[in-house]
Amino acid sequence: MYFDRFLQWKMLERQPVTKDTFRQYRVLGKGGFGEVCACQVRATGKMYACKKLEKKRIKKRKGEAMALNEKQILEKVNSRFVVSLAYAYETKDALCLVLTIMNGGDLKFHIYNMGTPGFEKERVQFYAAEICCGLQHLHRESIVYRDLKPENILLDDNGHIRISDLGLAIKVPEGESIRGRVGTVGYMAPEVINNERYGMSPDWWGLGCLVYEMTAGRSPFRARKERVKREEVEKRVQEEEEEYSDKFTEDTKNICRMLLAKDPKQRLGCQRLGCQTQGAAEVKAHAFFKNINFKRLEAGILEPSFVPDPRAVYCKDVLDIEQFSTVKGVNLDQTDSDFYSKFATGSVCIPWQNEMIETECFSDLNVFGPQGSSTSQPRPHSTAHPL
Repeated sequence: MYFDRFLQWKMLERQPVTKDTFRQYRVLGKGGFGEVCACQVRATGKMYACKKLEKKRIKKRKGEAMALNEKQILEKVNSRFVVSLAYAYETKDALCLVLTIMNGGDLKFHIYNMGTPGFEKERVQFYAAEICCGLQHLHRESIVYRDLKPENILLDDNGHIRISDLGLAIKVPEGESIRGRVGTVGYMAPEVINNERYGMSPDWWGLGCLVYEMTAGRSPFRARKERVKREEVEKRVQEEEEEYSDKFTEDTKNICRMLLAKDPKQRLGCQRLGCQTQGAAEVKAHAFFKNINFKRLEAGILEPSFVPDPRAVYCKDVLDIEQFSTVKGVNLDQTDSDFYSKFATGSVCIPWQNEMIETECFSDLNVFGPQGSSTSQPRPHSTAHPL
């Protein structure tokens, strides 16, 4: 009886997913290959963010491997500190990733658009601690993130953060290191700029950049809105020491200096043997986090110091979001279709199961007949009422 019901739910989980599975709402922003908009599952009322990757734009930029890599890494991630992938499907023109919706805006918006640039120490500690937990989860999966910056850290309705946009993340083979000059100017670690081999060290450098920027209200190697060439910024990263104002307490200054060590072997998070997976424990032990109860934080029961106003919109106006131009001169063929079939795999089991529980579809529909007899196949799309 129970096994039959299990199979029924698994069949429901594996049903085809198309654009008709969702209602589409306002544009939230834009990514490298297309728009990001809010969407709602028609059957359950659950809200998500839909990241659209335009097929022709992907092909023109030779971004197939990057798009598939991001999708496959997102499938492996199951952490309250990293955005989750719930569905992957395709339309005629786009590949779509349906992700955790984060209505509180990104850290860049909050640092620079909510009064005096920067945060008070308590708020910096809280965000840095949650980012550290997110990196710990990725590193345990042998994934180096490589693109920590304020725009990629998103707030939810309750004030908790998640790491987003895993387009540059990559799995590091066990016992090995990798090479790759990728990231965002001003946030790339010296070893990345120099095209040296590395493991997880660039992520701890990125955390140092974030702690500095959240405190100072500017990035460590470039002033706000400063016009400077890429080469100059990279030279500063490699050769210059960051400056500290009176906004920095001694332990804030110390953790920044340790995370922003030019030599990755001397960097906080990389000093212990087994840095690939043990770096987070080293960072968490720093005095900067002495007021953070990490067990409560990881359980999601530590209260944030800031909770977004549900009436506020923490993103650009729709009219201020630049539109993508039409891609011309690109034709899609059978090779492209083969790639799309690897991408559009429908629902992801754990997020889908969580959705069924959170929206009470499971408790409403997982019923049995008299004397425990099996009922018909559960069908949330015909029983649940969308919000």
